[in-house]
Order: sequence, then C-alpha cells, then structure tokens
Amino acid sequence: MPQDEGPQQVKERFSPEPGGDPQTADSAGHTSLLPSSTTGERKIEHVRLCLNEEVGGTGITSGFEHYRFRHNALPELNFDDIALHTTFLGKELRTPLLISSMTGGSKATGAINARLAEAAERRGWALGVGSVRAAVERSELAGTFHVRSIAPGIPVIANIGAVQLSYGFGVEECRRAVEIAGADWLVLHLNGLQEVFQPEGNTGFASLLQEIEKVCRTLEVPVGVKEVGWGIDGDTAVRLYNAGAAFIDVAGAGGTSWSQVEKFRSSDPVRRAAAEAFADWGIPTAECIAEVRAASPQGALIGSGGLRHGVDAAKALALGADLAGFGRNLLGPAVQSEEALDHALAQVELELRTAMFGIGAPDLAALRSNPRLIRK
Repeated sequence: MPQDEGPQQVKERFSPEPGGDPQTADSAGHTSLLPSSTTGERKIEHVRLCLNEEVGGTGITSGFEHYRFRHNALPELNFDDIALHTTFLGKELRTPLLISSMTGGSKATGAINARLAEAAERRGWALGVGSVRAAVERSELAGTFHVRSIAPGIPVIANIGAVQLSYGFGVEECRRAVEIAGADWLVLHLNGLQEVFQPEGNTGFASLLQEIEKVCRTLEVPVGVKEVGWGIDGDTAVRLYNAGAAFIDVAGAGGTSWSQVEKFRSSDPVRRAAAEAFADWGIPTAECIAEVRAASPQGALIGSGGLRHGVDAAKALALGADLAGFGRNLLGPAVQSEEALDHALAQVELELRTAMFGIGAPDLAALRSNPRLIRK
C-alpha cells in the first residue's frame, strides 16, 4: 500500500471498475483482481462501501449528544500528569482505547490490518481484527489477519461470527482463529440483521446461546461477545455474562449500519427496499453502556458504536465502559497513510485527556462514574 495517498486516490483504490469486479492496486500501481474466495471479496467490498457510500444509520444517533460534562474551572491538576493507562482482562494498556474489528481476508485488507496494528502498537491501543472466518476456511488468507508480529505489545482480539457456530464452526475453528491472529482474546459477533440482508447471509440464530456458552467455557483464552452496530441491552448482556462471556462490546447504534451496507451490495430490489426500513434500527451506544453497566457492575465492558472523537470516548468511559472502541472513523485515515492514521489516534488521545482535564479527573478511576457527566 502506498505510504501516502490523497482522498480521491483512496476512493479510487477501493472502487470497482465500471461494470466489473472490485479491484485493488499494489504499491507499484498494478491492478489485480481480489481473491476468488467469496468471503474475501465481501470484505474488500465492505471496505469500499464504508469509504464511499452513506452507510450510517439515519434517524438514530449514538446518544452521546444527550450527555455533557460540567466544566471544572479549577481542576487542581497538571495536564501533563493525566494518566490514561489501564488494565483490561489482566492485560496492561497505555490507553483505554480500542481499534474495533474491521477487516482482513484479502491482500488489500490485510495491508489495512498491518497499518492499524503498527499504529496501535505505537500508541498503546488494543486492536481487533475483522472476522477470521475467511482464513479458517482458506489457510492462504491467514497472513492478512496475523498482526501479532507487528504488534507484540498490545492485546489483540480475534473475531468470528457467532452464527457460524450454527453452521459447522465449533471450538476447534475458534481456536484456529485465535492462532491465526496471534490473539489474546476472541470475540463472537452478533449480526442478525446484517445476515438477513446479506446476499449470502446465514440466519440460523436458534439455540445459539448454548453454542456460545460452549466456546466461552472451553476455549483457552477469554471469549467475549459483541454486536456490529445495533447494540446489546442489559438483559441480553446478563445472559451472555452468565453463559461465560468474559466481556461484552455493546457496539451500539449511531455509527455504521450494516443493513445499509448490505443494501448497497444487494441486487434484490425487495431486500434493498426493505433495508431502508431499518436505517433507524438499534439501541444508541450511550444507552447500551449505561444499561449493561447497571445490569452488571463488574462485567468487563467495551463501549463502541458511532464514537466520533475523544470527548465521546470520555463519555463512554464515564458511563461505565472499560474501553472505548473506534471503527469506521479510522478506516479512511488507515487507507490514506501511516501519518494520517497516527494523527487520528493522537487526536482522540488529546481530546480524551483534555476532557479529563476539563472536569478535574487525573486518571480513569476518577473519570468513571464521574458526577460531572450529566444528561441534558
């Protein structure tokens, strides 16, 4: 991947040829078709759509705009002394920030994962990779997910669609996903509505909780569960924690709507039209975090879904999240250049530190459940 590209070049890189298949270009500018794997093709198409189409939900937000911090004019602390370090599931982190699961499964998306891993390692963020299913099915794609050699000092989260447990995947396949990514943890993602609108979707969600529990209680590494943009409510979170989930990532509404992403992929006019009815579907992220934390005061919790900046991250942490996750907002910078991605991460950190300074919170313990976070 070129070291530096302008926005138009980024757009063209991940746009299909007119009337043809999605294509990518190598660092020398040579164009090549994506791998023949259907799953691999789908991943690069998802990246292209997230970069070039309006795939955010309409009529629904993350809910963070309903909260604000009351300014503290006399914080009684030095800005340079504000500490972001934390511990999550026994792993130490320099920041309470996560690059959420996004991609992998092709040469181009593997390059994105590599760039994300380099930046996460440099700045001390945790890192999630996209669904490793493609590499479990086709070993030649494993390298597009293996980020451990690039990021040896941060927690890495492997990722598999939970519904695949209804279609032949089991503990061994999950173990293989962890090995491929060199991961510390595994997350099983729930994406029912996406599967409904996905042309090749799998919708066998019956009796899935018992299959999730089997993986959670058998796998050698902690296993968590996440949504993909419609949120997890308190009751569902309790069921998952009780089934052995080591952490929950609420992945609430307000960011990418995968029904809208799949709308653009579908050639079925009925499904395309039906997807529009779900543009405002989901539970706002802020509501999810507050509800899950109230239902499980001690459960490990990640807040992601539509976070725009470090002030949103501060709100997520103050509402009860242990980590704050960023996804699509980092995809454009990741494709553009190493410098653009590093700047994006540094900006989030600065905004988070400044929000903490503005309320007089010297560390994350003082930020969480801070009385200066009020609902408007």
